[in-house]
Amino acid sequence: MILLTGGTGFVGSHVLERLRADGAPVRCLVRPKAGRTVDAGSLGATEVVAGDLETGAGLEEALAGVETVIHLAGITKALRREEYYDGNVRATTNLLLAMAGGGARLVHVSSLAAIGPSEAANRPVDAETEPHPLSDYGRSKLEGERLVRASLPDAVIVRPPVVYGPRDTDVFQFLKPVAKGWSLQMTGGERWFSAIYVGDLAAGLVRLAASQAGAGRTYYMAQEPPVSWSGLAKCAARIMGVKLRVVRIPPALALAIGECADGWAQLTGKPGIISEEKMIEGRCAAWTCDTQPARTELGFEATTDLQHGLAETLQWYKEAGWLSY
Repeated sequence: MILLTGGTGFVGSHVLERLRADGAPVRCLVRPKAGRTVDAGSLGATEVVAGDLETGAGLEEALAGVETVIHLAGITKALRREEYYDGNVRATTNLLLAMAGGGARLVHVSSLAAIGPSEAANRPVDAETEPHPLSDYGRSKLEGERLVRASLPDAVIVRPPVVYGPRDTDVFQFLKPVAKGWSLQMTGGERWFSAIYVGDLAAGLVRLAASQAGAGRTYYMAQEPPVSWSGLAKCAARIMGVKLRVVRIPPALALAIGECADGWAQLTGKPGIISEEKMIEGRCAAWTCDTQPARTELGFEATTDLQHGLAETLQWYKEAGWLSY
């Protein structure tokens, strides 16, 4: 039995689909909500167990008979620093405490944000790079990693970069104006980043869950080569058949926009993908990672290139009514 946390989220839902397509028995940990329950049939899991990682409630039942845990649950957007640590550190601590002595294998999904940007597009970060996260999100994910290594040294850690695909709501915010023919980009040169189509990431995580490979190792999973934000916009515009107009803004203005977005988030109580910290991360020249160990040690390769991945993603947005073009 595989226990999946975060199975109702963007990446987790794709991992769940892949596990079930492979016939693997999978139990999903789902946070109970007042007046509503999630059954296994509607979610697509073999079993569903109600539990709360931030309090530890239900974890003992969730782990009963489990051989492998894929830990995807976490907080990616928050109003306060403490929320990142509740969702990414305290939650991981409680999971590790519940797993102690049980013998289950852990595939822990972290983030490239835990390590920080690379020096240049052609000098990607690797497993030996000294961590230098720039955001509370990244710092909380790094602390989660350190807890995992201290408690379960044989755990496998995966650090995805930008993940895009059907049901994503973050990269979608970048693509929405492109559908109308506009792309907002910072001045100061091209900015590069590693990315992966969600279906490829799901395949890689499921492969790890089904094997004993990678014990004690940390891997980056991404498509090659890295892409630029202008390249992403141009590719999306070609697929949608729109003429693209680029509006360039200086980093100082981008930071001001991020500050305003933070203020609006506090007023509405709804954190968004645009924030001051995201703008600080966004002004870096490169966020690229070394995928060679995943290829040589795991036999993993992200096979979906940007053209095909974006086409699938944009088609899903169109059919879901999120975009019209």
